[in-house]
Amino acid sequence: MIDLPTKQALMNTSLAHLPAYKQEQLQKIASIIVEAVQPEMIILFGSHATGRWVEHKYVEDGIVYEYISDYDILVITKSGENRKDYEIQDVIENSCRYQTPVTTIVHDIDFVNKMLREGQYFFTDIEQEGIMLYNSGRTSLAERKPLSPAEAKVIAQDYYDQWYLSGQRFLKGARFYWQDGDLKEGVFNLHQAAERTYNAVVLVFTGYKPKTHNLDKLKRYTKRFSEELAGVFPENTAEEERLFDLLKRAYIDARYKKDYVITAEQLSLLIERIQKLQDIAGPLCIEMIASIDSI
Repeated sequence: MIDLPTKQALMNTSLAHLPAYKQEQLQKIASIIVEAVQPEMIILFGSHATGRWVEHKYVEDGIVYEYISDYDILVITKSGENRKDYEIQDVIENSCRYQTPVTTIVHDIDFVNKMLREGQYFFTDIEQEGIMLYNSGRTSLAERKPLSPAEAKVIAQDYYDQWYLSGQRFLKGARFYWQDGDLKEGVFNLHQAAERTYNAVVLVFTGYKPKTHNLDKLKRYTKRFSEELAGVFPENTAEEERLFDLLKRAYIDARYKKDYVITAEQLSLLIERIQKLQDIAGPLCIEMIASIDSI
């Protein structure tokens, strides 16, 4: 059993609010990460840290839907770590396969401390609300700089204007190419519409932009902000999995691979889904921006 020191000033280290089986899972996850990565710190954040996690199943039109909140984990690596953040992320997520999905964000200590000093509210919230699962004791987190509500609101509005509105333009482009019969160009534009819409939600809620074009990961990042948003692509049947896979692969395959094939009907279905995604994401972001004054 790996010794997991957890002393970190001002940060919570208790998992007592979680059921015993979740505490055990998180301890195992921390052990796996320590062995694979040798990080500086491992911090649980999101719904499992704040006690707002959800697990439930429901049936609609004869189809079973399941919603399970992920374990959201920030892994802080050493200064000068040679491996890329996404490489470490893949190692961790491929090693930690439980009924509860594990979503990780990986950054080195220099980057995290820079964000804390600048008042980047994704990281300041984690330092304030997160639970330290592991601390090597070799370094420490910088003192966070709080943003005023007015500053945070301006930043969130800028993110919405840049990313959500751009996503709407790409959806408009996808419709044009669908009507023009250029299906590959249409689905690539649709991928961009989805990517920018997901990014808009993450940025408005956290001020953080994941370094990925992977829609599966972006979908998981937005899951903790809206169950309805996560349900746009349920992936609970083989047909649903194929549909989302077509969209995920469009970023590369639709542009560069001759064997990538999508029908007009499939593109039409995906256009409807991305319209639904934006119909949910837009009001969600606007509501969040409006609420910042009261935070």
